[in-house]
Amino acid sequence: MRVVSLVPSLTEAVAVSAPGLLVGVTDWCTRPADLGERGAVRIGGTKNPDVERITALRPDLVIANEEENRVPDLEALRAAGAEVLVTEVRDLPQALTELDRVLMGALGLKRPKWLDDAEAAWAAVEPLGSLTAFVPIWRRPWMVLGRDTFAGDLLARLGIRNAYAEHSERYPKVPLAELAASGCDLVVLPDEPYAFSAGDGPEAFPGLPAALVSGRHLTWYGPSLAEAPAVLGAAIKRSWAAAGR
Repeated sequence: MRVVSLVPSLTEAVAVSAPGLLVGVTDWCTRPADLGERGAVRIGGTKNPDVERITALRPDLVIANEEENRVPDLEALRAAGAEVLVTEVRDLPQALTELDRVLMGALGLKRPKWLDDAEAAWAAVEPLGSLTAFVPIWRRPWMVLGRDTFAGDLLARLGIRNAYAEHSERYPKVPLAELAASGCDLVVLPDEPYAFSAGDGPEAFPGLPAALVSGRHLTWYGPSLAEAPAVLGAAIKRSWAAAGR
């Protein structure tokens, strides 16, 4: 089977589970690091895939996501004769179900061990406490996680309530002054899509513990899920300890 993936986390899931199936991936697909050596062709971004290049690869299946990819691009691929499977992931149970649908259902693979490990890791997770946080995903303008997000669900399972979980938008723009005055226990700063770092982000919220976390472990649904509870939990604990809380 020849597969094109338009979703970085699903690219990793397929590549780890069945090396050799992927013939095309986006410019944002960074895991595994040797995708090019494995023969996967770059076909543009998640929001601007090269439809002609994809169809020239003669894929048996194109894997997409309703949030990552645009409807006009998916319609163009279907019009060109490609079979497109579109996933929807808003929380952990849905992520696990969709991974089942892609890997075992559409690709006919045996259930990979990492998927069992991921389910077990999250089933055994113990909340860190009862904390409230906001989670910026961009600055200039500031944007945060809102309602119905996969990342928000993972944080909730770790005992971190998203202050904007009830917002009418999924990724609302919120003025910096409002964020700074929100009264949250901490700010969670992932390194993607915006690359927050120790020198870019925490300084905007003086006096507030800032947890710098791996965006891959917070937002990707794939092999990283197995280690995500430990990785995210450790980052949050470090921020709390550094603030003397």
